[in-house]
Amino acid sequence: MTTVQLAEQQLRDRVAAALAAAVAAGELPEAELPAYRVEIPADRKNGDLAANVAMVSARALRKAPRQIAEALVAQMDLSDTFLEKAEVAGPGFVNFFLSPAYYGAAVAEVLEKGDAYGRSDYGKGERVMVEFVSANPTGPMHMGNARGGALGDCLAAIMDAAGYEVWREFYINDAGNQIEKFGLSLDIRYQQIFRGEDAVELPEDSYHGDDIKAHAAAFADQFGDRYLDVSEEERRAALVAYALPLNIDKMHLDLEKYRIFYDEWFQESTLHQSGELQEVIDILTKKGLTYEKEGALWYKNAEVLTAKLLAEGKSQAEIDKLELKDDVLVRQNGNPTYFTADIAYHRNKFRRGFDRCIDVWGADHHGHVARMKGAMDAIGEDGDKLEVVLIQLVRLMRDGEVVRMSKRTGKAIQLADLLDEVPADAARFYFNMQAPSTRMDFDLGLAIEQSSQNPVYYVQYAHARICSIFRKLEEEGIRPRACTAEELALLVTPEEKELIRFIAGFTQELIDASDARDPSRITRYCTELATLFHKFYNACRVKGEDEALMQARLSLCDAARITLRCALTLLNVSVPDKM
Repeated sequence: MTTVQLAEQQLRDRVAAALAAAVAAGELPEAELPAYRVEIPADRKNGDLAANVAMVSARALRKAPRQIAEALVAQMDLSDTFLEKAEVAGPGFVNFFLSPAYYGAAVAEVLEKGDAYGRSDYGKGERVMVEFVSANPTGPMHMGNARGGALGDCLAAIMDAAGYEVWREFYINDAGNQIEKFGLSLDIRYQQIFRGEDAVELPEDSYHGDDIKAHAAAFADQFGDRYLDVSEEERRAALVAYALPLNIDKMHLDLEKYRIFYDEWFQESTLHQSGELQEVIDILTKKGLTYEKEGALWYKNAEVLTAKLLAEGKSQAEIDKLELKDDVLVRQNGNPTYFTADIAYHRNKFRRGFDRCIDVWGADHHGHVARMKGAMDAIGEDGDKLEVVLIQLVRLMRDGEVVRMSKRTGKAIQLADLLDEVPADAARFYFNMQAPSTRMDFDLGLAIEQSSQNPVYYVQYAHARICSIFRKLEEEGIRPRACTAEELALLVTPEEKELIRFIAGFTQELIDASDARDPSRITRYCTELATLFHKFYNACRVKGEDEALMQARLSLCDAARITLRCALTLLNVSVPDKM
């Protein structure tokens, strides 16, 4: 139990004891207290914690809330707790003030836990898969993948800290239509090398990138024209077998440079080979949820989602406005669609024993969410256990202007371009500064600026500054030592208390960020913690004549340093000792 949790538990215990004493004294009737909230008041002048116990108990105790609050406070014994006093406020709120012992205990907790500070068992070991990036392997990764990578990786780390058993996965679409298109594009570029560009035309809907030309040229250098006279099927298979692994290897390298490592790179092709994809089609067909039309096999998506929405209380008129449509499962050419493979893949996830599956998708997949959750229900899985975090677009900015093209290639900015220009620290921090649902601007100039205007630099500098304090004192022969509870209770200035309260809330902040699936809460926490430390340091002289107070303040500095380090480590941002 954390210091914060212990203080709240003590509050609730003392409220229950005060009620019993008030009942025994005849001041309140005997009744069971309803559930009530303990919150932090908007204005700390009104207390450190506030309970609405009297407000919600008015009916049960048949008295006005203020009368109940006054009776409880009159009987309140706060001895041997972290609570210093209780007051009645307004129509019947009970406000509590924390004692110096609380602040000292909060600092001691951080020092004791060290690098494990903030971690909890909140998730109780629930198995969670976070699947993110999963970029198409037929081309380079783009800026959406850059944001999705930082967000997915940090979300996984935060959920791990909150007590979940987390698995990171990348889904490789190495089968289906896009691979056929990849093979066709490579084939035509290969033929053009020997026969001329006018001899074979590249279709408009093929891949036209320079990477396709480069692969075809490298293949031609290695194998010459030996594949010109073989069958189209053999030539394309050879080209894909050559180029696809190179693309996947490049993804590995780019993501490792971005400090992203997966537990598994799952290949779509295995679903075809194992028969799992056909199993999904068979399940839906046996349930009467498919039909044939124009040579293709269709899934009754509209029927499935209509039934689901009606069960959730939606009216038919509301559902009609959604204009639900059915989906193709198998095309006229016999190839399963991406949607079919996606159903099989998510079924595979749940069959591997994951309690919850979280996908990080681009905002353009918004319409796909309900379809996939409905399909999970349709094949016998629980669609509610599938969550999708949608991320909005990113605009790259430089000197106030939008940047759309790479200086190196003259094409759209790729993840590799970004990492050539911006340190991974800045990229990972910046992409998590806004909630996933918020569009964001990424200022390339600011991201590399070494000033307090650069958020990641500002936070890292706070950590380095604390390290510098300890180095300078050590040069003077002053070393930090363990403090007694009485010494830590000397931390009573407003700036010290504000900093300690914020540090003490780190565990809950991680839990809240995990629940919200929003790592931006932690980047904001880092920034605010750095600000509060600077405020404390400017107001409170660490080195002073009072040795006990100096050591207590050094302990607080160390607690701030540890908390910053824990937070930045979760974001996989480096934590420098010097800057």
